[in-house]
Amino acid sequence: MSATKLVQRWMMPRLAKQVRAAKLTYLANERFLSLAREIKRIKRDNVPGDFYELGIALGGSAIFIAGQLDGARKFKGFDVFGMIPPPTERDGEDTHVRYETIAQGKSVGIGGDEYYGYVDNLYEKVLRSFSEFKIPVDGDRVSLHKGLFENTLKIGAGDHISLAHIDCDWFDPVYHCLSAISPVLSPGGVIVVDDYNDFGGCRKAVDLYLEEDKSLSMKKSHPHAILVKTYAAS
Repeated sequence: MSATKLVQRWMMPRLAKQVRAAKLTYLANERFLSLAREIKRIKRDNVPGDFYELGIALGGSAIFIAGQLDGARKFKGFDVFGMIPPPTERDGEDTHVRYETIAQGKSVGIGGDEYYGYVDNLYEKVLRSFSEFKIPVDGDRVSLHKGLFENTLKIGAGDHISLAHIDCDWFDPVYHCLSAISPVLSPGGVIVVDDYNDFGGCRKAVDLYLEEDKSLSMKKSHPHAILVKTYAAS
């Protein structure tokens, strides 16, 4: 292991280390550290709004984010809790190759475990994981919403978000989430897009949305994309 990776692992928040040890997340150490820094800044600067995650998988990063709640903040997580929907023509060849592997039942999970998309009771498994980490999903302070984003991601004008972690791979869901979240993202709040450097469709969705919405700017693009809200939507 390189010296850089050793330092990253040493600096990791305890809860992040725990969910990685439990094989509940695909997030690498450097992405966890980056995410943790943004949460720390948001809390330090008193940026108002709830924490969201779009794309839960096994629940590791969701448990970590929900574990950072302070004050009256809430956590809301969204996922189909099953097989990821297929990509479209707006996604690149890399995405379609990846999806074909998944659809054929050939994808392998973390550490050789069963791939999460093949787990029949994934929602219940994620609930148990939250409970085991002493973060109960009570439907109020912490809530999980099962289904397609277009059916479950209902955001009203009175909602406020300070951080959203988007981890849903393909063009359509990423663009949909950006479009729904940005109008209620507080100034100083961030959208962290996990797959910006992993899938062409995700990158395309982010780049296109940034052209359309000038209230967001790219803070950094590695190890994942961090988009910061520079001013409130009119």
